[in-house]
Order: sequence, then C-alpha cells, then structure tokens
Amino acid sequence: MDSKKKSSTEAEGSKERGLVHVWKAGSGSVTPERLPGWGGKTVLQAALGVKHGILLTEDGAVYSFGTLSWRSEPAEICPSSPILENALVGQHIVSVAAGSFHSGAVTESGVAYMWGENTAGQCAVANQQYVPEPSPVSISDSETSPLLAVRVLQLACGEEHTLALSISREIWSWGTGCQLGLITTAFPVTKPQKVEHLAGRVVLQVACGAFHSLALVQCLPSQDLKPVPERCNQCSQLLITMTDKEDHVIISDSHCCPLGVTLSESQAENQANTAISPSTETLDSQGGVFEKTVVENDLPVATKLNAGNVHPTSSEVISSQRDDIGAAEMSSAGNIPSCPDTQAVNDVEKLSDHSKRENSENGEKPVPTQPLTEEAIPNLHSPPTTSTSALNSLVVSCASAVGVRVAATYEAGALSLKKVMNFYSTAPGEPGAQAGSSSIGPEGLKDSREEQVKQESMQGKKSSSLVDIREEESEGGSRRLSLPGLLSQVSPRLLRKAARVKTRTVVLTPTYSGEADALLPSLRTEVWTWGKGKEGQLGHGDVLPRLQPLCVKCLDGKEVIHLEAGGYHSLALTAKSQVYSWGSNTFGQLGHSDFPTTVPRLVKVNSEHGIWSVSAGLDYSLFLVDTEDFQPGLYYSGRQDPTEGDNLPENHSGTKTPVLLSCSKLGYISRVTAGKDSCLALVDKNIMGYIASLHELATTERRFYSKLSDIKSQILRPLLSLENLGTASTVQLLQEVASRFSKLCYLIGQHGASLSSFLHGIKEARSLVILKHASLFLDSYTEYCTSVTNFLVMGGFQLLAKPAIDFLNKNQELLQDLSEVTDENTQLVEILNTLFFLPTRRLHNYAKVLLKLATCFEVTSPEYQKLQDSSSCYESLALHLGRKRKEAEYTLGFWRTFPGKMTDSLRKPERRLLCESSNRALSLQHAGRFSVNWFILFNDALVHAQFSTHHVFPLATLWAEPLSEEAGAVNGLKITTPEEQFTLISSTPQEKTKWLRAISQAVDQALRGMSDLPPYGSGSIQRQEPPISRSAKYTFYKDPRLKDATYDGRWFSGKPHGRGVLKWPDGKMYSGMFRNGLEDGYGEYRIPNKGLNKEDHYVGHWKEGKMCGQGIYSYASGEVFEGCFQDNMRHGHGLLRSGKLTSSSPSMFIGQWVMDKKAGYGVFDDITRGEKYMGMWQDDVCQGNGVVVTQFGLYYEGNFHLNKMMGNGVLLSEDDTIYEGEFSDDWTLSGKGTLTMPNGDYIEGCFSGEWGSGIKITGTYFKPSLYESDKDRPKVLKLGNLAVPADEKWKAVFDECWHQLGCENTGQGEVCKAWDNIAVALTTNRRQHRDSPEILSRSQTQTLESLEFIPQHVGAFSVEKYDDIRKYLIKACDTPLHPLGRLMETLVAVYRMTYVGVGANRRLLQEAVKEIKSYLKRIFQLVRFLFPELPEEGSTIPLSAPLPTERKSFCTGKSDSRSESPEPGYVVTSSGLLLPVLLPRLYPPLFMLYALDNDREEDIYWECVLRLNKQPDIALLGFLGVQRKFWPVTLSILGESKKVLPTTKDACFASAVECLQQISTTFTPSDKLKVIQQTFEEISQSVLASLQEDFLWSMDDLFPVFLYVVLRARIRNLGSEVHLIEDLMDPYLQHGEQGIMFTTLKACYYQIQREKLN
Repeated sequence: MDSKKKSSTEAEGSKERGLVHVWKAGSGSVTPERLPGWGGKTVLQAALGVKHGILLTEDGAVYSFGTLSWRSEPAEICPSSPILENALVGQHIVSVAAGSFHSGAVTESGVAYMWGENTAGQCAVANQQYVPEPSPVSISDSETSPLLAVRVLQLACGEEHTLALSISREIWSWGTGCQLGLITTAFPVTKPQKVEHLAGRVVLQVACGAFHSLALVQCLPSQDLKPVPERCNQCSQLLITMTDKEDHVIISDSHCCPLGVTLSESQAENQANTAISPSTETLDSQGGVFEKTVVENDLPVATKLNAGNVHPTSSEVISSQRDDIGAAEMSSAGNIPSCPDTQAVNDVEKLSDHSKRENSENGEKPVPTQPLTEEAIPNLHSPPTTSTSALNSLVVSCASAVGVRVAATYEAGALSLKKVMNFYSTAPGEPGAQAGSSSIGPEGLKDSREEQVKQESMQGKKSSSLVDIREEESEGGSRRLSLPGLLSQVSPRLLRKAARVKTRTVVLTPTYSGEADALLPSLRTEVWTWGKGKEGQLGHGDVLPRLQPLCVKCLDGKEVIHLEAGGYHSLALTAKSQVYSWGSNTFGQLGHSDFPTTVPRLVKVNSEHGIWSVSAGLDYSLFLVDTEDFQPGLYYSGRQDPTEGDNLPENHSGTKTPVLLSCSKLGYISRVTAGKDSCLALVDKNIMGYIASLHELATTERRFYSKLSDIKSQILRPLLSLENLGTASTVQLLQEVASRFSKLCYLIGQHGASLSSFLHGIKEARSLVILKHASLFLDSYTEYCTSVTNFLVMGGFQLLAKPAIDFLNKNQELLQDLSEVTDENTQLVEILNTLFFLPTRRLHNYAKVLLKLATCFEVTSPEYQKLQDSSSCYESLALHLGRKRKEAEYTLGFWRTFPGKMTDSLRKPERRLLCESSNRALSLQHAGRFSVNWFILFNDALVHAQFSTHHVFPLATLWAEPLSEEAGAVNGLKITTPEEQFTLISSTPQEKTKWLRAISQAVDQALRGMSDLPPYGSGSIQRQEPPISRSAKYTFYKDPRLKDATYDGRWFSGKPHGRGVLKWPDGKMYSGMFRNGLEDGYGEYRIPNKGLNKEDHYVGHWKEGKMCGQGIYSYASGEVFEGCFQDNMRHGHGLLRSGKLTSSSPSMFIGQWVMDKKAGYGVFDDITRGEKYMGMWQDDVCQGNGVVVTQFGLYYEGNFHLNKMMGNGVLLSEDDTIYEGEFSDDWTLSGKGTLTMPNGDYIEGCFSGEWGSGIKITGTYFKPSLYESDKDRPKVLKLGNLAVPADEKWKAVFDECWHQLGCENTGQGEVCKAWDNIAVALTTNRRQHRDSPEILSRSQTQTLESLEFIPQHVGAFSVEKYDDIRKYLIKACDTPLHPLGRLMETLVAVYRMTYVGVGANRRLLQEAVKEIKSYLKRIFQLVRFLFPELPEEGSTIPLSAPLPTERKSFCTGKSDSRSESPEPGYVVTSSGLLLPVLLPRLYPPLFMLYALDNDREEDIYWECVLRLNKQPDIALLGFLGVQRKFWPVTLSILGESKKVLPTTKDACFASAVECLQQISTTFTPSDKLKVIQQTFEEISQSVLASLQEDFLWSMDDLFPVFLYVVLRARIRNLGSEVHLIEDLMDPYLQHGEQGIMFTTLKACYYQIQREKLN
C-alpha cells in the first residue's frame, strides 16, 4: 500500500476518492449506503471486526466506529459517528488491522499500536482485560546485540492472536493458541515472539482467520536447496521407501510424521546429503536384456479411497529452477536399499495404466492410490524434503538403464515423468481425456484437465506440486510409482551411466530475478498455514491443527500474490486473477460447491473476467471482478439472510455461486473489507476519466498476462517438447524466444500484481512503475522482439510448420483465438507469426492509456510532461519494433530467392538485409565483360557475390566516399576496406546517393552497435556520415605479413591508426600505437619461442613497422637488452644482460651497438670469470685499446685484437709488480718488455709465458743502487696512456641526446627546434604514463609542469639568469622524461656499471676522475647549445650588486688575500654548474676508488689520530704547540661557564670540530670547501670570545689550532676527501681564500701522518 502523503493538487477531484460505503452482509439486494456520520475525508484503508470497524484516512489519522466495548467513556462505547483515536494523533499511521474484538495500527516509522479486548493477550499487554487506548507494542529481537527495536510493516489480527510482519520480513506473534506458530504451551503470550520456523525466509504478507494464520512466503532461489534428509527427524522412519516386488518396484516418499509439526530448518540441515542410503551391496551387473519392461495391464484397481486423512508432502525447499541431473546422479550412484518397513507396502494396490496415462497426459506426476488399510500409513505428514525430484531422477535412471526410451523434458526445472510413464502405457491408442478405471469420475477428470490448462503456471514448480488438486485429494497424499522389477539386476555402474542420460532441456521459468524483482512484487511464492484446522482452513487436506507453519503444497507455482483469511476459511488470489479457496463452506463462502474443502480449489465466479481483489468475512467472501467497461464488479458469496426466502434446500442459508451486487452507481470500488455482519467498500468517483484510465491499465495488464500465460502453457511449451524441431540452431533460437517470452510474461505478471496494489493505495500517477522504471519494460520488449525477429529471419516459422503440423491443426481454433486472427483462411504459419508478435501490440495500449492519464493534468504540470514523454517513448518503441519486423520479413523474403549455397554461409540470425543490387543498379568498375558482380548490403557487412564465390566486407572496417566527377568516374563510389579498394559505378546519380546514404547509415549503426535499440533517449541524433577514424576489429586474409592476424583498435581510412592490438594465429602479438597501417610509436611485442616454450618480449618504440628508438627486448633465452633499436636491430647505446637470473647474470655488456653488433666503446663484465673489460669493440669482439681488471687485483691496459690482448700493454699485479711490453694472448707475455719489482729492481729483455704460471725470461736484471742520484731512477709509470681517452667514451650516449634535440652532429642545429623536441618528448612521455599514473609521483608531475616554461633571456646576462638556468637544469636532470634527464640517468648507469664490483680497482681512479671531467665538458656543451647566452667556461658574470663584506678576512694585509683573486663576480664553470647535479649520483663508486687508492696512507693517518686523541685537551694543545693565549680558559656548556681543567677532553673548539665533521656529508668540492671555510670562522669566533680583542691570524698561529680541530674531528677518510677536492675543485679557486684554507687542511693531513709522540 502506498504510504506517501498525497498532494491535493495532483488531479482534480481528488476529494472524490476513498468514499466509504457499508451494507449488511447476507442481504444481496440491498445497495451499499454511505457510512452514517462520516464526513468527506478520503479513506485509504478500512478494517472490520465482529462489531466494530476502523478507518485510516489519507492524512494518517485513525477513526473507530461500531460497538467499542473497551472504551472507558460510556458515551464512546456506541458512538453515532466514527470517533478519532486521539492517542494516535501526531503519529502518521500507514496501515490498520482489526481482529474480532481488537484493533491494531502501524506508524510510518514502523511502531505497532494495539487496543481493544485483551483477554487472550492479543494486545500484547499482560494481566489486563481491555486496552482502551492505542498503546505501543515493543518488539525487540533478542538475537541482535544491542537489542534493536523491530520495525513493523504490516499487522494481522485474529480472534485471540495478532501477527506482525517486520521490515526484515520475519513474523512476530502474540496472543493465545496454536495459531501463533510458537513452540510454547504457556499462554497467553504477551511479549511478541518471532515465529522461528519461517526465520530467514522472505515473508511477503500475513493474514489471520479467527483461529488460523496464513503467510505468503517468497520461494527460495534454487541454489538454496537444503540437502535431503534420509530419515524423518522426529520419528526416525525412512523418508523414501522402496520395495522390490517380483515384477515391479514400488518407490514411495509418502512418509507422514505423526507429530503434526514439521522439522525446523536447522534440524533438516544436519541430515545426510543423499536421498537414498547405500546399504545393500548386492547389486551387480548381470544381463543387459530385461524383458519385463511393461507393467501388466490387468492389475487390480483400488475401488475405495480414503480421502482427507493424509495430506500432501510439505516442503520448505523449492526446486523451482533445479537442474535435476545432479540429483539423479547422486541418488543412483549409491546402491538402492531394500526397505525394512514393507508392511506399508504389502496392501498397496497398483494403479492401472489408464489412469496413469490420464495423469501423464496432463503433464503431471502420476499418483498411485491410497492403500486400503488405514493403519499402514498413519495420519502423519511428511517432512520438508525435495526428495521427489531425486525420486524422479531415480525413476528415470532406472527406466533408461533398462533400455526404455526416455525423453523426459525439464518441466519447469523439475523432471516430469510424463514421457516415462507414456512408455509404460500398453494401450497408446486410447484417447487421453477419457476417464480411466480409477475412481475419479469422468466429469472430475475433465474438470481437472480444464483447470490444469487454466492454472498451470510456468513459474518454478516443485515436482511434487505438479499434481492436480482433485486427483491428489481423491487418491490421498501418498506418492508411489510402480516400476518393473529391475533394480535387483541393474549394476550401480549402469545406473550411474543412465543417470547422465541427455535430455533436451526446456526451461520456461525465467531464471533471472534481477531489477524487476527488486521493484515489483514477486510471483514465485508459497503459502504457509498454521493454527486450528478443524474446518480444513489450513488447506493440507486434513482437519489437524498445526503448531508450526506448513507449506500448502498444491499452491506451489500458482503465483499467489495475496492472502485473505475469513473466520474459518481462507482465500488466495493469484497473478492470473484467479482465487483459490479452502476451509469452511457451510454457507458457500468458498465460491464453489466442490467437496471436500480441505485443499485449495478454484472459486467459480459467474464471469469471464478475472478477480483482482478479495476479502473474507466471518462466513462469507467478497470478490472484486474486472468487467468489460473496466468498472470493478462486486460479487458476494456466503451466508444469506433467512428473510430472503432462499430457494436452495440443500444450502438453506448460503449462496450456491457468487452473486453480483449492484454497485455500479457508486463509482469505482478500489477495495472491499468484510467483517461479521457488515461489509465496507471504498469507492472513487471517476472525475475526468482519471480513475477509469487507471483501472483500464490494470485490467488490460492482468488480462494480457492471462493471455501470455495461455500462449506459454498451451503453445510454447508443447512446441518445445515436440521431437525433431529441425537443426540445433533453430531449436536454440526457439528456446531463446521462449525464454525471452517467459521473462516478458513474468514481468507483465508482476506489473499486473503491482497495479492491483497500486489501486488500493493513493493512486499517484507519478509512482506508476511503467513511468518510473520505463526502461525495464522497454528493454524486455526490445529483447523479446529481437529474438523473435532473429527466429523469423532464420525461417523459424516455416521450419516449425512441419514437425508441429499435427499439433497446430488440432489446435487451430485455440491458435486463432489466442492470436486474435479472425480470417478463417489464414495460413497456420501466418497465425503463428502473428501470435509471436502479439506482445508488441501492448506497447500501443501503454502509450494510449498514459496519454489518457496525461489529459487529467494541467499542461504545465510536471506529471503531464512525464506522462506525455513516457507515452511517446512507448509509441516510438512500438513503431521501431514494427520496422524491425518488416526488416526481418524483407530479409526472409530475400533468403528465399537467394541461391542456396551461399545462404548457409551468409544467413545469420542477427543479419538483416538493407539493399541489394540485383537490378544491376550497381556495378564494379573495370569488371570483365562476362563477370557477374552482385552487391548486397546487410546491417553488418557488404557482400560482393560473384558466380560461385562471395566476399564479405564487415561494415565496421568499410569506408565509402563519393568520387568527384572530374576523376573520370561518373556516379562512382570509392569503397575502402583494410585490404581492398574498389570503385562501384551506379546507373544514376539518384542510385549513387541512395547507396551512399544506405552504406553510411549502416556503417554508422554497425559502429554504434545500437542497431537493436529503439530511438529513445539521447543517442538518436543521426550523423551525416560515419567517422573516418573509428575503433573496430578485423581479421586480415590477404596481406602476406598480416595473413590471418586479427587487429582490434583504432582505424583511419582503412588503415590501423592509433592504439590497437594485433594478434597472429601463431601467438605473435603487438599491442600499442599504429600509424598508416604500421606499428609506429610506443608498443609491446611478443613472439612465442616454441623450442624454449617461452616468448621473446619487446616493449618500446617503433617506426614504420620496425623497432626503432628506445626499448627493452627480453629474449626467450633469458637475455635482456635495454637500449636503442633501428630497423629491428640493436643500434646505438644499449645494455645486454645474459644468463639465467638477470639479477646475478653471468655477463653484462653496456656500450655502443652498430647494426646488431657491439662496436665502439663498451664495458663488458664477465661475472663468471670475474673480469671486466673497458675498451673498444668492433663486430662483436674487443678490438683496439682497452683496460681489463680482475677480481684478483690484476690490471691490464693496452691493445686488443679479436678479443685477445695483443701488441703493447701494461700489466700491474696487486703487489705493484709491473710488466710493460708485448703480449700475444690473454695474460700471455710474448716479446720485449720490462718487468719492475715493487722494490724498484727491474728486468729488461724477452719474455714468454702466461702470467702467474711461470714466465721464461731472457734479459738483464737491474738493481738500482741506493746511492745513485734520483734522476737516474726509472720514471714512475703513468697509467692511462693505452686506455681509451675519456672523451672517446660513451659517444653514443651523447649522440643520442643530440639526436633527441634534433641535431645531426654535436652542436649543429637550431635552438628553437631543440626546444620543440624537448616539449614533444615531455608531452608524449606524460601521455604514455597517464595510463599508469602510479609511475609518476606528484612531485614528478609538478616538475614536468614547471619544465614546460623555458627560461628566456633578454639583455645582458646576469647572475639571476645564471641561477634560472641552474634551477632549470636541476629539474630537467631530475626527470628521465627530459632528454637531459635521460642523458643523466644513462651516464649514471654506465658509470656505475664501469666502476662498481670488479671495476672498483684503485688503478682506475684517474680514469674515473677523467671520465667525470669529460662528462662535465660534454654536458656543458649541450647546455650552452640550449642556452646560447651562457658565457663560455671560465668567464666571469659581473655581479649586479657588490658582495656584502660583513665577513672579516683572515690574514688581512697578507700578500695572499683576496686582492689577487679575480675581479668581483661569478665565474662560469662546467663543474660549478653541473657537478651539484652529477656528482651526488656518482659519488659512491668514485669515493670508493679514492678510499682504495689512499688506503695505505690513511691507515697511518688514522693510527696517529687515534693515538693523539687519547690526550686531554690542554695536553694536546700544548703538544701541538698552540700559543697559550689561544687556549680557552672557560667553556660555555649549555649556557653555564665551566673552567677548562687538565682532564677536560673533547671540549675545546667543539663547534669548529663539529663543523669540520660535516665534510663527509657533502658531495661537491665547492660544498666541502665551504665546510672548511666555516670551520676557520668557528675557530676565529672561539678565539675572539676568549681574547675579547681584535687580532689577525698568522699562518704560524693558525696552523696548530686547525691541526687540533682536524685531530679532534676524527675524519676516517680524510685523505680521500682531500684528494677528491684537489682533483675536482674549480681551478680559479686555488689561489683564493678557499684555496689557502684547503692547502692548510691538506698540510694538516700530511702533518698528522708524520707526528710522532714523545
């Protein structure tokens, strides 16, 4: 019920709604009166008790009328007019309920209020006879912690009990009696308790009779099926029994439990998983031929039946869409036990074949008869199981094992035994509808047949619920099957095999429960009942009471949408507008006179039309029925007042059939309510046709659903079950039609149900589902129409005609009736065609009704606009689907005339014909005289057909353009496809335009992929022509390089262009950028290597289809190359790692490549041999000058030839033994040379032999005399002369950078072009990384953005401009996306590769320093190219302002003061500009070399430092000869002044010491010099503090103090620091102040080594 408040402005005349009319029950001729004393408030809902009633108005107020005996005020006990319940004022009530003598109301926030009589605790108040005023009921769920108040959705009241449905769809109950469904004997229950038995299930609605309760529960989805228990949990008997007789087997699942209450779900879960326990092991395969496959025809027939004592099996698990093959395997895999309890079976008499045939004709499960002895099966009911489906499977598997032909179809997801049973029939010729020899009378059977046809719903049924109600009753509830005696001879293996028998699946149950289920009422429901059942009001076929909810089996799959409970009878309304009734029928209140009444039966209202609303009173029922003019008719069935003088002797005080009451003058009844003696109707006046239009929409939707259901059950299902329906694809298409039909049908059913409840509510147009969720309907109709047109195109209806001809001829009238075809002579195929397209007509009706509704509103109102838009949406879809149908029929006609051979390959369900050139209007240019060229345009391809061949050009990759007249082709169309280009000539300009337009539109549609979507929504703007650039997929068939390869990506005019993926059938794959059909740009390429079972993998840049530019190539062999490519070859600078594990690869080469070979300078690290070669290469071998170092400290520099040391060279060993001379092979001396020992002795002569393994010498041994003058000693060897000069190294790296800047050779090119190239590089790299943003950090992104501004300089060059350039360079070198950054990154990589590991050899130090200087020089050249205004190396930039002179100079007045340093200004040097960027990155390997080189002297220095540092401060100062006046006397420590004692240590000059220690934390020489300078200042500060007068340092005074500071600083690698500064400091600094200070430090270093303590 709609609970929203309604705006009064919505439609005119809203005041004329919800008028209340009452009349006395049983007086059929009396016209309903207006309720006395009631004003004009709109009533939304009313409820009636025995003597009172309550009304709920649209503003949420509650009024009571009638006899209110619980009221405290005497005047209010029998009020003359309805009185307001003051206690509820201020609460917005959304629904009300009335029991016999009590009432309830629910507020908007979900609180329940109860008042009235409380003798049985029905108002949830303890020890109180009456509850005069509405009082809130507190319901709290003890299972949740903290305790949460339960919000209520709906209340239902009986005589002594109340049920509440919570918002979480669970039932709570209170009051007295078994109808509470609680496991308790202590009554009354005044604290609401949860009905645990239905906990966890979705309850949709509850209803209360006087002493019984009903609940409408949503079916479980099929995957929630519980495992089937073997034994009853309460009386431990087997649930499925099987008895092997001599000639047949009886399988029964009719176990009934004596306790009258069902299993709880939790108990059921603990049961075993198999339906049949494998206890007997005696089965083995004996023979394959069985003879007794047919049941004897002359078995005795049961003549007496016990009805009403055993009720049908109940189940709380639903097998709606259950695939039973699994169950069959499960049950037949185990061996079959023989049943211990045979007594139950011995008296069973078998059913004759006739009745079995009967049932199977109805598509139901055959039901055997009830045993004659009642003791055999006590009055029990069976537990909740799905054993029946397992049973079916078992039967089928048995039957098939014997070789009986089984063609069981899936009837709504549960195996039907129809076919199986048919094959047992020995008299197949007998007419099916004739009465069998079972005791069901002919009339009964006929009836049940009709009912079956009418009611059978296609929504998921349980196998056990396929039984017709009447037969089920008359034959008692036991389900048994007699099969020939075969189980004892069948091996389990055979059974298993049989269980997997292939059956054709026909699932007509819509398996989706998507969007629609969330928005609309579910039709997959079960009815559960409990309470007192004396009158049969529980519907279980007996009169037992039930303490717990139990499922009414025969209502499964009947799509019940609403329940009503009268005093002692119950009504269930279904989606097909039918009502089932059961319970007390004393006065004919069930609406039928069938007996017995303990199971649901259909109500027979004297009307063609459906019932859409019901109400049940104490002993009568009311039915609201659709009529021709859509005004609801009201029927009454039940007690008649004796005054009427009823002429029915057998029913002296009731109606025989429902009677129509004359209420048409009242208006449109929206809901009726029944009490004891009075009935009440809420009526709307039809102002401006608004209400009538709503009723029309609802009525027609409900009728439409009935029609669709009939088509489904009477046409679709039989069609699908026919044999040989043609090819598999046809059957599949038909099945798709069927499943889409089911989906649509189910949606319509749901919509019908939702419209019924909509009419009960406020009736706001804007909340109509068809408006709010239009897409749901539009999509379902579109989907269905697509599948039908596909079926039509494939000639489905013609193919169906043959196998279905008998069926269609038999049912011709039915067909004509359903398809609304009036012409007698219409062909069957046509009728079928019309029938299948029938649903689309409904769209016009929607549009019409919505338009009618729109006219009830102001044109300016939003409702009008919305209704108007929706109406046009439905109308345009209807027209669109109409066009689709015409297209399909046109295409079908074409296929009929098309030559057969091509049809098979070209005909596809989705393909539609647009136009074709059979009238020769289009021909191929330059075609041969006798060639036949036929062009056919489909919605997905252009087909060029010739005599016997045809070629299909997919439209997605087809470009059409008109040729201009001057091109010589009159009326020509140029068609471009990826591998063909041809010109079509049309006969006339009009034809040309027609074809061009058709092709363009078709291509556009194909690209949008929206060919099946109607033109609603925003995407319907037609483009003039399809885009030239587009995304599409294509497989090449001709191009030799690309044959059979598939490309998926962007195209431009017939060529792959943009991002795409290209896959070859042999596994090769390229993914990346294309340009004009070739790989170009950044891409990834994989080539499988079948031999190694791995793949080559390249990631990098391409140009014109070849690898070109930077890339990484991982070979299948494990090698990885990172570097430059050109024309698919390694060319330029690159790094090749070889070996199994790249992390510890056996060898590594970094250097220059030319045409796939190493050439130029390169470093090769042979990790396995522990050698590193740095030198020149040619054709993959070492050739020219080079240096080799080994891990054992050997060092060689000299000539190489073909990978060997050959020619002159120098070899040094670790202990400084030197050999200079000729070599012939690696480490092999051969020829003249000099060998110098570490002590200076040397040998000159001829040498031969391998170093380290004995060398032959012919020569002279010299031992220089100790006293010879120094000048005669041999000169110290200068290394590096035979190595590759630093400027020759890594040329490729720098060349690459110049190329990136657009220069052919170093320094030649235009600056502006270089800047353009930088901008392009940055942008493309950023775009490339945009797909994976995690690669770029935020700071990098900001750096990139700032790099987009180029420092511009106008006017004289100044320090500021120099600073700008410096900042730009720092940023540029920070990002590898910038050419300079790339260069920097590469240089760092090659430098580390060279001087780390084996390359960390002290003899390489000078090479390493030269290399850095060479880098600086070459990068500076690049920088000066980019910034031409930058002065050359060594020039001075004048300062714009003089340097501040606050710093006092040391040694003022000395000759080496600043006066001799250059003019004030800033000197431009490459090291000053670039070292801060470069050196920090290269520092670790470089410093390591310094440390190794100075190792020995540093050891001596360190020993002295440690020794001298043991002295206290004063002793050390004295030892070093520091003048007394500079000795600190007091020290300020933490602000306190302390005296320097003789024991004080590490306290004097502490700040200067600390300052000097920072030298190790800096990288560049300039930074280190600044540290030294600061140290001097700190010393001065300290001395000044103690002297407190100005003074000038002299070097003699300063040196000892500084020496003290250096000693106390304890710098471990001071020698390395000193040498590094010396090698790399700017030359211009050497004579300045910093230079002098550095010299002082150096002097200290050497002094410390010579210090000797006394």
